[in-house]
Amino acid sequence: MQSFEAHDLRHKNSETTHYYEGGVKDGTPLIFIHGWPDIAEVWKHQLAHFSSQAAYRIIAPDMRGYGGSSAPTNKRAYSLEVLVAEMIDLAEELDIKKAVWIGHDWGCGVVNALAAHHPELFLGLAILAVPYRTIELGLNYVKPYINREIYPENEYEWGQWAYMKYYELHPEESVKSFESHIERITKIKYVKHDPSKWGQPSMTSTTLKDGGWFSGHPENLPDIPLEYTSLDESLYQHLVESHKKHGFFPPTAYYLNHDVNAEYAKSEKNGGVLEFPVLYIDAKHDAVCSPSTTPKFKEIQEKFVLDLTYETIESAHWVQLEKPDDTNAALEKWLGAKL
Repeated sequence: MQSFEAHDLRHKNSETTHYYEGGVKDGTPLIFIHGWPDIAEVWKHQLAHFSSQAAYRIIAPDMRGYGGSSAPTNKRAYSLEVLVAEMIDLAEELDIKKAVWIGHDWGCGVVNALAAHHPELFLGLAILAVPYRTIELGLNYVKPYINREIYPENEYEWGQWAYMKYYELHPEESVKSFESHIERITKIKYVKHDPSKWGQPSMTSTTLKDGGWFSGHPENLPDIPLEYTSLDESLYQHLVESHKKHGFFPPTAYYLNHDVNAEYAKSEKNGGVLEFPVLYIDAKHDAVCSPSTTPKFKEIQEKFVLDLTYETIESAHWVQLEKPDDTNAALEKWLGAKL
């Protein structure tokens, strides 16, 4: 990425984290952690915006299994306990004592777990789309929070999380589905939001009933124009390169550790209650994660975060790409007010 230096950190476990660094060395550290199935470059709008200010030191790693980082073939290599340890290594390597950690999707799972176990590393926490006290605690933990008005239990046992259950039951089939048509699927994932779909069951809620991802027939997916997505040509090509390089086992493996993640959560500090400032950006049209359609997510987050700022943006899941100006404004406002 232009104006950023690329580095590789070799961990004690011999795995490698590829990361980018920019901004000013003595600035407040902002560490951006991406999720499934992304690379560090999905933060491009935020990295450019905040690195242009003489106040911040910017770090953005390719998470394990993506981009320039290593991609082990053991599913336990993608547990939160392992990933948290790698983030601690990264902070130590960069001589960062405290930072603002910013996550999206499974990046939220990582920074949420990091915050609960190592609050001493935080000036603040910003999480996009995925609330605190949700998926980092395991799939069984979030099941009681499903909105049964949208997902009646007799029809949608796992609600919007049916796709995660499918990952657990059929990991090999899941990997094959995504690997079979990487170019088309990469574009489809980043389609912009459709306001008319708000409050309706998520497409992920039928994964089990449909017999798999894309109803078991990814070959029938349309090849949509790139302009219908939140991607530009460069980011699209780099995402495709990452997926072809590593395959889809690593992205899938993040979903295969709910059991050990739940055990790891038992060692949280302060019962998981966070006392430092937290910003939650609600991507309102994210049918899986938004508290606007799963109110219990809002309740549990408010219970465990003592200094919570809540911002809503009219966007699908990848809010930092679909609405970059709104996302940057929310982050900048919060940073100015709290830090």
